[in-house]
Amino acid sequence: MKSLLTCLSLMVLGIGTALFIGFHDRFSTEEPYYDDEQEGLKDQIVFKFSHVVAENTPKGRAANKFADLVYQKSGGTIKVEVFPNGSLYSDNEEINALQNGDVQFIAPSTSKLGSLSPEWGVLDLPYAFTNYKAVQEGLNGKIGTRLFASLEKHHLKGLAYWTNGFKQLTSNKGPIFTPDDLKGQALRIMPSSVIEDQYRLLGAHPRQDSFNSTFQLLESNLVDGEENTISNIYSKKFYNVQDYLTISNHGYLGYAVMTDEHFWNSQTEKTRTILTEAMRETTEWNEASAEKMNKDQLEEIKKNSSIHIHVLSKAEKNTWMKRLDPIYGQYEQVIGRGLVQDLLSLRREP
Repeated sequence: MKSLLTCLSLMVLGIGTALFIGFHDRFSTEEPYYDDEQEGLKDQIVFKFSHVVAENTPKGRAANKFADLVYQKSGGTIKVEVFPNGSLYSDNEEINALQNGDVQFIAPSTSKLGSLSPEWGVLDLPYAFTNYKAVQEGLNGKIGTRLFASLEKHHLKGLAYWTNGFKQLTSNKGPIFTPDDLKGQALRIMPSSVIEDQYRLLGAHPRQDSFNSTFQLLESNLVDGEENTISNIYSKKFYNVQDYLTISNHGYLGYAVMTDEHFWNSQTEKTRTILTEAMRETTEWNEASAEKMNKDQLEEIKKNSSIHIHVLSKAEKNTWMKRLDPIYGQYEQVIGRGLVQDLLSLRREP
């Protein structure tokens, strides 16, 4: 009886060992087993796109559209993961992240690029563009070409210009009708010496800080106001912590979509073609939709808040332009006479 039990135990052990070896051999070959869905994931390339604004803004929507187009055009083999609201990097960190290879695409505001070349300050000059037509003419022409060329020494590649719109003024310290109304006011601005000097010229106290710090600065009364496009004022709900809004259109806010030159050159021709076509289509869509988005969101602000809104008249705007014109002379040598003159020629167009 004892010997019979021993034999049965050995048989069970032998069968178990054989089953284990067969199972292990199936899943331990040099070519692992994948089903069709797993094979697709194995072949997919993933790129990261970091930006600092909300998704329901011109830049946020454009980034998502670009990702969708890349996925469609590549048949799902290329995926662009979009990280909005500074969730991956702040606007002060994203250029370094791009150069270090931690992300593959960013779209900083053009004001941030003054740290790379003073020529970018041309887009921060007051009343640089008088309408959206002038914006596209400038950025798709000599001005835009020259600015992208300035990135090459940093091994960065400019892919496209995306438009947000024109900047307006908000404040908690009384309505803003004339330049003198800004005297003594503390305002959050983007990092830009050109912008800073504009407000110092008007007697204000500009404070350079990151975009995602703006709401807290306003809410805690560390600043009296700020300048921004309607889409940013709306998406970040600045109108909830500000009493006055002036539609001044005094400055332009746009973005330079960029990638790292080494990353770009390391891609296959097919991948670069897909990315280029998707970027071109996205940019055309952005140019057509940004103006409407700002108009629609201004109407939403009117409906959903008690903020007091003043629209500068033509005569009032001319007063602002004359007061700020000395900035052009101050920065002509810094930015470059050619760029400044190209911009002024656009301003003179009807």
